[in-house]
Amino acid sequence: MNITVADVEHVARLARLELDPDEKSLFAGQMDAILGYVEKLKGVNTDGIVPTSHAVPMENAFREDLTRPSFSIDKALANAPDRVESFFRVPKVIE
Repeated sequence: MNITVADVEHVARLARLELDPDEKSLFAGQMDAILGYVEKLKGVNTDGIVPTSHAVPMENAFREDLTRPSFSIDKALANAPDRVESFFRVPKVIE
């Protein structure tokens, strides 16, 4: 792979990161090395290998889903800094 400084600038812009020129060069080299290693991994024969999400066997750790009493609205909102009726009021985050 050939990761360029322009590629790093594009990814940084998407991630809303400010990078100085030295960081851009450093990250271009590092990203290129990572993608080069991924290319090597593509050559590994994985026939007969079952895909897994964990390296060791795991059992389901979820508890049984039971209905039980909950907090009252007043108790749940007791420490709310800003409340409207039975809701939390939060700052607008959409730009």
